[in-house]
Order: sequence, then structure tokens, then C-alpha cells
Amino acid sequence: MSDIIYTKVDEAPELASASFLPIIQKFAAAAGVSVGTKDISLAGRILATFPEHLKEAQRQPDDLAELGRLVKTADANVIKLPNISASVPQLVAAITELQSQGFALPDYPDAPRTDDEKAIRAKYDTLKGSAVNPVLREGNSDRRAAKAVKSYAQNNPHRMGDWSADSKTRVAAMSCGDFFSNETSATLAKETGAKIVLETANGEVVLKNGLSYPAGTVVDATFMSAKALGAFLADEIDKTKAEGTLFSLHMKATMMKVSDPIIFGHAVKAFLAPVFEKHGTAMADLGVNPNSGLGDLMARVEGNTAIVADIEACIASRPPMYMVDSDKGITNLHVPSDVIIDASMPALIRAGGKGWGPDGSESDANCVIPDNSYAPVYDESVKFFKENGKLNPATAGTVQNVGLMAQKAEEYGSHPTTFEIAEAGTVKMILDDGTVLHSHNVEAGDIWRSASARKAPIEDWVNLAIARQKAEGCNAIFWLDAERAHDAELIAYVKPILEAKGVTDKFHILAPREATRASLEIITRGENSIAITGNVLRDYLTDLFPILELATSAKMLSIVKLMNGGGLFETGAGGSAPKHVQQLMEENHLRWDSLGEFCALGESLTFLADAKGNEKARVLGNAVDAATQGVLDHDRSPSRKVNEPDNRDSHYWFARYWAEALIAQNDDAELSAHFGPIADALCANEETILAELIAAQGPAVDLGGYFHGDAAQTAAVMRPSKTLNDIIG
Repeated sequence: MSDIIYTKVDEAPELASASFLPIIQKFAAAAGVSVGTKDISLAGRILATFPEHLKEAQRQPDDLAELGRLVKTADANVIKLPNISASVPQLVAAITELQSQGFALPDYPDAPRTDDEKAIRAKYDTLKGSAVNPVLREGNSDRRAAKAVKSYAQNNPHRMGDWSADSKTRVAAMSCGDFFSNETSATLAKETGAKIVLETANGEVVLKNGLSYPAGTVVDATFMSAKALGAFLADEIDKTKAEGTLFSLHMKATMMKVSDPIIFGHAVKAFLAPVFEKHGTAMADLGVNPNSGLGDLMARVEGNTAIVADIEACIASRPPMYMVDSDKGITNLHVPSDVIIDASMPALIRAGGKGWGPDGSESDANCVIPDNSYAPVYDESVKFFKENGKLNPATAGTVQNVGLMAQKAEEYGSHPTTFEIAEAGTVKMILDDGTVLHSHNVEAGDIWRSASARKAPIEDWVNLAIARQKAEGCNAIFWLDAERAHDAELIAYVKPILEAKGVTDKFHILAPREATRASLEIITRGENSIAITGNVLRDYLTDLFPILELATSAKMLSIVKLMNGGGLFETGAGGSAPKHVQQLMEENHLRWDSLGEFCALGESLTFLADAKGNEKARVLGNAVDAATQGVLDHDRSPSRKVNEPDNRDSHYWFARYWAEALIAQNDDAELSAHFGPIADALCANEETILAELIAAQGPAVDLGGYFHGDAAQTAAVMRPSKTLNDIIG
């Protein structure tokens, strides 16, 4: 196994790796550090899941499973880039591409009927949503803006949209019938197995068997009423029309891979309610599944003029929709994975509460977030900025995050313990001794879910929070609502640990709404805070605050201290940036910023030095920090426009600053001497290298695939400077 594992992923981060990874490997080798790769891309995971359908030469190992074993050891040192958390349309598109490349994969069964189809569907479903992160995150999260990144943002403040006190933008959430209002939670006194059953008038159906929980596990259960959801959505569509704003739905159909696509489908049906009432049977015969979005629906009804005409008439009668791409007519409801709440809501808030409408202009919006568990975070943010005006990045403080996520903590809606109820009855979670831990009366179509958080990760999370507060000496808030069932169980863990450590006075415990208001007040004053949150809020807040403070969440320092002693270094929360890939393919310009990768690399090398006693790695890591500072200080980050410096230019500058920092340091004369000729060559050939890089831009390029590109073609695109390649090797 290599000293450092650099993950192979998807889309923009993977394209950037084709340029950046050779530089890392060149420099690391000088310190005796090997940097290998493991494939956790969507295409790679698909191929690893179906070896029996492939030729011997096409098969590839299950790298995700191998990394899952590695992160449970002290030897783990993994740099994890953002990967696709696949929605069904993305999964189907990847399968189709691989089939076109000669991989004899089975089709994704939309409605499996035979046992074989059901088995194939079950395999594919393991690849949907947040399938990677729960496997690798065997520790809790420490995310914050690196000092150099925060300093740069303050010295070079990004544009913020102006807020108006009379803005019509608001957040809408259910007041009853949602996951929040129906939640029950309990902490298990002893280790136990469990099963989930649905008791109906026709008998008992086992939904899930063979569950196992250690003592001290917090186990939740709840459901969302389909009837209440439908009424809520219909009401909000009408209200949006009356208010003259954009209708926008903000979900997490990737991480919440079971529950949120279903909720998304309810929104599609609600928006097109007259069409489904009139043509529901015909559309079902055409294979329409509203969970797949309006785009898939339109493709399936194309050619049926009556249905298409009624859809167009219905949309014309509805409020205008928040758009993903106004020019191409791609709406909020086209694809479930296009509008992801943790990115979409911060972007709208940063823009002064404005979203893009179908006419290509900005408008106020009704931000519909059906479940009320975390909608108050965004609701309070909107209210705060209406009252106080936009945040000033030049003076704003920062919100760091310590997030509970180890061992699949709080994987709401994506676990195999989330179900769309087929028949009215009572869902029960029954322990091995016959105890009914949770019980909910449900109706057909309701969404029932359970999630858990184990004792060891919870205690580790609290202790990590204590350590981070001590290191920073700033305000620290546990974002926990004593009135919510799950949070009350966590508070019962938090308070005794704080008391035992004698640090109760260093922390506040506030519900998410109050914590949001307090944190915004703190950073507006130019002070800092630490948000100590569960898994979902970790995901949401490490986009919300960085996008407000830094203009992006891709530049966050993201450290996972694995519970068995290893290290996982994530490169930010910026997603896989499909629009960046589109621009590269059309104009050969990649605007992806690798700053997150720079930050993770420095931390990984320093961790390696501590773990293995490799002082040369420490020197390399310190020089990475200097190089990152150089990229920022000299404004070497990528431009958004073609024929201007892009991601590849930033890699050249990073390599040069890294080499120059290594020859300037006095801790290791051998490294200084080794990198002298490299630094000289990079400097002497600056004009030629930059000219070769810029000359490549403009024409469209062929990567040999979107999800599964050709390695040689991608390398040719991402390493167009022969001069730089000759220096790096």
C-alpha cells in the first residue's frame, strides 16, 4: 500500500487530478513518499459491482471496499476528493456510457419484476446517493477555512448581493406531518439486534431484519405523511403564485438517496397535478416516474401532443420556477440532483435572496424545504439578512465546524432503513427481547425512516469539540434542539462529558434557529465561532458559511481524525462541479480551483511525518503551505473565462512556489539541493510554459467519456505543456 492514497473520483476534481497528481508524485518521491490511487468514481464503483458481466481485462477491484478496510487502521492516510453522490438519472447515464464503451453491464431496472431484475436493482441501489462517505468516514469531521484562505478572502472580498428589508424571499417548511414532528428517539441500554416490521390488516411484513446495535446507540425513527406533504406543496404553489415569486424546491436527493427523491417526486406531481389527474395512467404506461424529475418525464411523453400541450398549459398557469439554466429551459424540477440544498440555499442567500427565473432575470423566491428539521437554519439566515443587510467578507469572522459523522452517524434517508410505505398500518422497530422501541401509524405512500449514532463516535465528537475550542479559544455552540427527540438524546451525552472535563462554561447548547442567529451575529462582529453539529448540519453548514465568507466551499480545510488513528483529508465541500466539465469540453478551460487539494496535501504530509517519523515529509508539508500562500498572494487561482489562466496554470504556479519554498528552507539541505534544478527550470521556462497552456484553450475537446473518460485523452487535455511535462516527468 502506498504511503498516501489519492482518490480517483469524477468530473472536475478528477480532471484537475490529471494535471496535479503527477506534480504531487514527483515532489513526494524526493522524500521517499509514495502516492497511489484508488478508484471511488461512480463508473469505477459500477464496474467493481458487476465483474460477472465483464471480460477479464475489463474487471477492476472494489477499491472502495479496500479503502473501507484501510480507514479502520492506524496506517490510513487518504486524500479524498469530492465524488458523485449519484441520483438515479446520473446512475443511468453512467451505465449507458459504460455500455457504449463495450462494458456488457445490465440495464438499470426501473420497475424490476423477475428475481434477476430485483437482484440487479439491489446491486445498483447500493451505488446511489452518499455511498462513499459513510464507508470512508470512520472518524468525525473538523472543517475550517485555512488561515491563508480566510486572509485572502478578507483582503479580496467577493461580491455579495444586496438584501432588501422588503424582500419577498422566504423559506417554507411543513408545520406538521414531517420528519421533525413525528420523530421518536431512544438510547439503547444494552447491545441488541432489531427488526423493522409493518403490521397491516393483511398481516405482518418484515421491512428489515438483522439489524444490530451496540449498547449506548441512539436510535431514531420517524415518518413523513404523504398526505400532509401533498397538501403543503399544493398550498405553497398557490402562495408562490399569489406572492409573485419563484417557486424553488431545495432537497438533498444525493445524500438522502431514498427519502428525498421520493419527496422530489411529490413536488413534480404537485406542480403538474392537473396533468397527472388527467393523464396519470397514460404516463405510467410510458414509464414516467416523477421521482426522476421533469426532464425525464418530458423525454418519455415526447410525441404525445395531448400530454405535452397540457404540461405546457399547466406550467404556464403555475408560478415561475427557479431555474438551473434559464437559457436551456432547465428548471428546478428537471433533475433531482441539480438543486442540492447545501449549495443552492447559500448561493441564493449570497445573491441577496435572488434566484434565476425562466426569463433569465433574478427574482425573489419561495424556498420550499418540506422537512422542518433544518429549514429553520435557512429561514433564520434569510430573516437576519433582511434585517441587517449583506455580510461583509472583508470584516467577517469565521464559523468552523466539528461534525458528528463517524460510523454512519445520522445517515437520514439514505440508510437501508428508509421505506416508502406500500400499505396503511403500523411500523414498529422491535428489539430481540420483544421490546417495541418505536411505533408509528402510517398510511400508504408515507416515508418512514430510522437512523442511529453510536456511543463511541458521539463521545469522540464531543472530545474533538473540546479540543478544537481549546485550540481556538473562541465561541463554541452545540447546535442541538432540546425539544427534538434525537437531539435530546445527544444532549444527555454532551452535558456529562463537558461537566467531567470542567469546560461547561466554554460551550453553549442552542437549537439550530437560535444557533444560526447567534453565529451570524458573531461573524458580523468579526469574531469566530465553532459550530458543533450532527451529520446533516455538518454537510449544510460547511457550505453555508464558507460560501458567505469565502464565496466557495471548495477551499475548506477538511480533516477527519479517524478513530483508529489514521487520517482522512478531504478537499472541501464543493461538489463535483459538472458545469466546470461542460466548459472544459466546450472551450478547453477548467475553472475548478484546486485550493482544497493544496490544503489537504499539506495536512496529509504533516500527518505522515508525525505517524511515520518522516521529517522530509514534514519539510514537504511546510513547503506546501508556503506554496498555497504564494498562489493566493499572487492571485494565481483560475479565472472563470476562456483564454485566461485556468486550473492548469494554477498547478504550474503551485509547483514553482513549492519548489522555491523547498530550496529556501534550512531544515533539509538534501531536499533543497534536489529541488534547486527543478525550481530553476520552472522559473526559466515560465514564458514558454504559460504560452503552451494558454494556447491549448478555445477549441472543444474529447475526453473519451464523461463518467469514464479515456486516461490518455484526459492526460493530453490536462497536460498540454510539453515543457512543463518534461520538467515534472
